[in-house]
Amino acid sequence: METVLAVTEEKMQKTVQALESDFSMIRAGRANPNLLNKISVSYYGVMSPLQQVANISVPEARIILIQPWDKKLIKDIEKAILASDIGITPSNDGNMIRLVFPELTGERRQELVKDIRKKAEASKVAIRNIRRDAIDSLKKMNKNSEITEDDLKDGEERAQKLTDMYVKNIDTVTEAKAKEITTV
Repeated sequence: METVLAVTEEKMQKTVQALESDFSMIRAGRANPNLLNKISVSYYGVMSPLQQVANISVPEARIILIQPWDKKLIKDIEKAILASDIGITPSNDGNMIRLVFPELTGERRQELVKDIRKKAEASKVAIRNIRRDAIDSLKKMNKNSEITEDDLKDGEERAQKLTDMYVKNIDTVTEAKAKEITTV
């Protein structure tokens, strides 16, 4: 029973982490270097994460500077940024690349908030499905006489407590991101 609950908690934790990762990719009008986490560049024939081939800094609230260690990479980095879905056009001066983030409109902010709420709801559904699978596993164990009725009830209660805790975590993360997006 303990292993079922441990696996359940681990899956729920990964679901919340995946949501947080998704949220970090949503730009809120401010420059966030996490937007570049999924961008890879061909470096001597090997696809390498952007962070490993360049220095990334945020000198101002709406600007990201990318300074490649090898100047030959500037064109490849620009292509990779354009091919990604961050929606920012890079500009370079031969030494570094600038990403300037435009101010978000009120309408766009509301769309982003709706989008994060949809993602949060999908994560809550995933958490509930994990709970259902755990309870099904516990019921099978009970049916096969591996655990008692009392253990089954205790396991169901603990699975529900885990579910409540992780759903609350999702709500907290979602509200923080919504506040970040709506703050001008």
